[in-house]
Amino acid sequence: MTSPQPDDIPVPEHGAVAGGSVPLTSHVKAGPGGAMTDEVGVITGDVTLTSEAGPDGTVRVRIQYTGADEWYTLTGSPAPLPPETLAAFHERVVDAVRAGGAAEVPGPRP
Repeated sequence: MTSPQPDDIPVPEHGAVAGGSVPLTSHVKAGPGGAMTDEVGVITGDVTLTSEAGPDGTVRVRIQYTGADEWYTLTGSPAPLPPETLAAFHERVVDAVRAGGAAEVPGPRP
């Protein structure tokens, strides 16, 4: 049995850091009114979202036009990692962006 070579070791996408998590990624169509970013305001249409838990107890949420090179911060990110799973939190972000209305990172569940 041989040890994996560096090229055989999977590398997390989108700059996952040691101690963080592998980002969860979804492709969605932003609803009417789009999603609000810190850098460029509202973006609309087909977008890609990533949610990544960091070693500091926060979740970083980024968004881009699907297929583009530039990533933007979804307003409200980074957010405290909620007690729910990262997957459940990511689905709430996806649902918010699908709903539109200048969607931001959802706050904690009541």
